[in-house]
Amino acid sequence: MSDEIQPDDRHDGPAATAVAGAVNRLPQGSRRFAWIGTALGLLLFAGSLAFLWHVVSDLDWAELRSAFVAASAEQLWAAIGFATLSYLLLTCYDALALKQLRLRVPYRTTALASFASYAVSFNLGFPLLTGGTVRYWIYAPKGLRASRVASLTVIAGITFWLGMGLVLTWTLLAEAGAVAALTRVGLALVKLVGIGVGVALVAYMIFVSLKRRAVTIQGWRLELPGFRLSLGQSLIGAAEVCAASAVLYVLLPAGHGIDFELFLAIYVVAVMLGIASHAPGGLGVFEATMLIALSSLPREQVLGALLIFRICYYFLPFVVALALLGAYEITRRFKALRSVLEPEEPLA
Repeated sequence: MSDEIQPDDRHDGPAATAVAGAVNRLPQGSRRFAWIGTALGLLLFAGSLAFLWHVVSDLDWAELRSAFVAASAEQLWAAIGFATLSYLLLTCYDALALKQLRLRVPYRTTALASFASYAVSFNLGFPLLTGGTVRYWIYAPKGLRASRVASLTVIAGITFWLGMGLVLTWTLLAEAGAVAALTRVGLALVKLVGIGVGVALVAYMIFVSLKRRAVTIQGWRLELPGFRLSLGQSLIGAAEVCAASAVLYVLLPAGHGIDFELFLAIYVVAVMLGIASHAPGGLGVFEATMLIALSSLPREQVLGALLIFRICYYFLPFVVALALLGAYEITRRFKALRSVLEPEEPLA
């Protein structure tokens, strides 16, 4: 596959359309399972909202306000620093995907597309649609056609899940006793889940290392990364998950006594349940899971930490992304206008 991108490759329509078309062409049985998954996600979301309503109805709002404003400057700067590190690592998701697709794009473009797409999709949900559209908006002028942007989005998603799997395996096995005590499930079950996820990761690594692998959905073909790139995806994804979880960890009340590895396990499970709910950013489900798991801590202080986490990791990046996208579009249109208005040089 050539590194050169043909100029006419950019006229394929939005990347989201390419992915949506592939999904619509799935067999009827697969679409039925997708609807079942969506229904279960909505039930999870509704149940979490009911739990949160119960929590909120019993809150001491004065204590919540005190917990919210009690965060120290050191905690806030540490949270912002870890959020920045997390989004920097997210740019590596796109960089690795571009490497797999053998496409050369300047890092400044990759960083803008990745940061903006994640900041928008984290807040609005529907990542294939919102994130894919933002990516296409930025990558299309560089010559990437819609199918390439769709492939890039999926490969970036694989990076995320490989990282989540690696972190989940590590934390469940390293903190099996603490996780079992916290969740009130059997120690053997916790270890079994950790081993199962680890085996699945190893099996995937073996699967992609034996030969080139590809998946095809009704004519849309995606070549999977090989072993070396998949290993890089796992490490980068795990580092990003650790950085994102650290944003909330440093905001917890002082003296909480929870090891970071144990907190990581809680965080990953909360994120996965949030994704299953299909709520933007796991809103409601993530908070409910964290409140249940951290029930030994003062509820108002945990909820205050969760609110600040939402501001640092979701709201502020979203505002910055919108500003950058606006500046990008203004700059792009100004350059296009200037190229039209500049007189052509006379022929010698």
